[in-house]
Amino acid sequence: MSLPHSFLLMYILSCTDSVRLVNGSSQCTGRVEVLHRGQWGTVCDDNWNIKAAAVVCRELGCGEAVDALHQSHFGSGSELIWMDDVVCKGSESTLKNCASAEFGIHDCDHNKHAGVICSEVRLVGGSRCSGRVEVLHGMTWVRVCDADFNKQDAEVVCRELGCGPPVEVLGAATFGMGEVQELTKEFQCRGSESQIHLCPRSTLKHNCSHSNYVGLVCAGKSLK
Repeated sequence: MSLPHSFLLMYILSCTDSVRLVNGSSQCTGRVEVLHRGQWGTVCDDNWNIKAAAVVCRELGCGEAVDALHQSHFGSGSELIWMDDVVCKGSESTLKNCASAEFGIHDCDHNKHAGVICSEVRLVGGSRCSGRVEVLHGMTWVRVCDADFNKQDAEVVCRELGCGPPVEVLGAATFGMGEVQELTKEFQCRGSESQIHLCPRSTLKHNCSHSNYVGLVCAGKSLK
């Protein structure tokens, strides 16, 4: 039996857009909201932690979970509160797969909504704290040219990922070339910024060949 088009559309939306971050500085930062029965609602911050934040960041295609926030840090949002007592292992593919109270059942008020900050940078091809630098540009991950990346930029990336100070900035595609596109802007970080997307950017001064993408080694494992 074929299903009505309107039902199919709602089903597709609920599967592909089941979580979002609202009222933050980008699509990777904000108040957590989930889609249920065609309506967006919030998540209570009871038990909310970095493992739950990691699931949200992964589901959204953002970078690493930087922080799990409480007390409606990003505002109170919708009247609907869909999820409470969320407990994630951290490996779930979607927030809805985490253990929680029944949808819509909660003992939460609008001063206790959960928030998330995801990184907009990742290190690929190495370990948790080393690899090829890729940054989120819109909804796309892009590589960074080594000629336009310096120690101040490295300090921001390592700090954002919770990996301590930078140890070494590497060029010549030390961690491989990857398959994503190249960033067309140069970062001009002061070194004190908490996240790479807060750094000013300018037009590239150099042409970047396929073998000149920057890699980074930070001091240690995640500090979170």
